[in-house]
Amino acid sequence: MSLNGKLVLITGAARRIGRALSLAVADAGGDVVIHYSDSQEDAQSLSEQIHRLGRRAYLLQADLADAAQVESLMPRATEYGSLFALINNAAIFQSLTWQDTSLESWQNHMMVNLTSPFLLSQAFARQLPSDETGRIINMLDWRGLRPDADHLPYTISKAALVAVTQSLAIALAPQITVNGLALGAVLPPSHGKAPANILTNVPSGRWGNLDEVCKAVLFLLDGPSYITGEILHVDGGRHLI
Repeated sequence: MSLNGKLVLITGAARRIGRALSLAVADAGGDVVIHYSDSQEDAQSLSEQIHRLGRRAYLLQADLADAAQVESLMPRATEYGSLFALINNAAIFQSLTWQDTSLESWQNHMMVNLTSPFLLSQAFARQLPSDETGRIINMLDWRGLRPDADHLPYTISKAALVAVTQSLAIALAPQITVNGLALGAVLPPSHGKAPANILTNVPSGRWGNLDEVCKAVLFLLDGPSYITGEILHVDGGRHLI
């Protein structure tokens, strides 16, 4: 796959899945706008890795819980050129039940996981020249299509982002494709250990790996433009059970 010379903005790019996606885009020939919140050192080292691959990387810091900072992100990103793609990867993931969910935690999840991707997608569409095409990928979760009672505000925010993905696929067609990638057990939580039974209901019987996620994202970035509004599961079949 080739993304030669194409500029991609990835939110939450400095660590974990976002970092892997950034390197995959660069390895495919693309340039990357690396958004980060508080992981400046990781973002800087990622930038250096991308430069060693012969591609360009640009650092942009913003707190996605702050609407003003979200709204400033796209104008800052487009100073580096016209964006070909936006990957809404940044998210808050907290294990909260309805009893544990405060108004503050609810609003934080909605702002970072739902409102920010919408605002950035809106701004992305506005910055794209009328004679160019673009792509938006929203990083989702199998829970978004099979909500249950755990991780309540996270699950609800991702379920709503599924709806945003499908709605924008209609609204922004045919110039922009909008798709989602619903992940399962790929990485353990950044804080704490994964539940011991996490693979019990995974038909594939194993963890996914970052390379599989990257291949799926590259397919959505460089694959057929006739695919839009699709939610592609990379979860070993977890959403089926």
